Amino acid sequence: MSGNRVSRGRLADVAFAVAVGVIVLTAAAFDADTTAVDYGLIAVSSAALAFHRAAPQVVLAVSTVTGSAYVLHAHPGPAASLPVFSAVLVAARAGHRGYAAGASGVFVAAYIPTGPTTHDVVERTALLAGWFLCAVITGMADRNWQAYLRQTEQRALEAERTREEAALRRAGEERLRIARELHDSLTHSISIVKLQAGVAVHLARKRGEEVPPALLAIQDASSEAMRELRSTLEVLRSDEPTGTPALLVERACAAGLAADLKVTGEAGPLPTALDRAVYRIVQEALTNAARHAGPAKVQVQLAYEKDGLTVTVTDDGTADPSRPPTPGVGLTGMRERVTALTGTLHAGPREQGGFEVRAWLPLGEAG
Repeated sequence: MSGNRVSRGRLADVAFAVAVGVIVLTAAAFDADTTAVDYGLIAVSSAALAFHRAAPQVVLAVSTVTGSAYVLHAHPGPAASLPVFSAVLVAARAGHRGYAAGASGVFVAAYIPTGPTTHDVVERTALLAGWFLCAVITGMADRNWQAYLRQTEQRALEAERTREEAALRRAGEERLRIARELHDSLTHSISIVKLQAGVAVHLARKRGEEVPPALLAIQDASSEAMRELRSTLEVLRSDEPTGTPALLVERACAAGLAADLKVTGEAGPLPTALDRAVYRIVQEALTNAARHAGPAKVQVQLAYEKDGLTVTVTDDGTADPSRPPTPGVGLTGMRERVTALTGTLHAGPREQGGFEVRAWLPLGEAG
């Protein structure tokens, strides 16, 4: 892209030089006294403008010398000043104000003797002096305007960066506040429920009584709630993955879920955003399978490709294609993560039974 811009700029410079040369040569062609030397001076003075971006001072010197020689030799009309006028404008725009003013004075001084009468000399000199003064001022104004635009753009970028940093800081503060509120309000209550259930189970067993299934369920549910709450608090405090998909599968197997992990393709380090999204997708899919699939087998597959990563979590549980589930907070959050990385997500019952979560995440966008 940068090379194309340079090529277009180069072509524009050449076209500009050609246009100036054509105008001056056309004006010179109507003068019967124009010689081959004059045409050569015009060509050199105009052709130099094609290099005004790379060497504005050199172009100014070449155009001024050849242009002055042309007007001293041929005594042409005001159109002969066009190459020098353009070089002065470009030099002033590049910041060489002194050189531009000096070249203007040299050319105007060379043009003074070309008038046949004193009145013509004064009129032409004043006209050219006004033109060159406008060229110098215009070049200076354009340079200042470009500098102002660059400063404005820089300030806008700095303001955008500052807003993003402030937003991230506020988001982190809000996560910490929510974590404190959850810890203070829920952890204490769940701990009491777990403690009371454990005491009741212990006393029942101590008396030789049969422990009610509901009491055991309360004990197990409170323990699971504590684990999930601690995991949630860790996420809120760090917003970073607390493990890997392999570790999630190991935890699911330890909890009694028949889960298996399969990795295909060339695995490698992932960008932070993508790594976090993969972890959360696998975590949410395994949690849903443990809650809703029943005694099912779960297959987690990570397929690494050149341009993306496909995460697939399937189970052979009780999901029915005729009764698609209503997306809850988990599936909604999963879809939001995938969408933020410009990926695609499919989550729903399979034709052969069970449930499938399949997400494709592009590596380029995540990077």
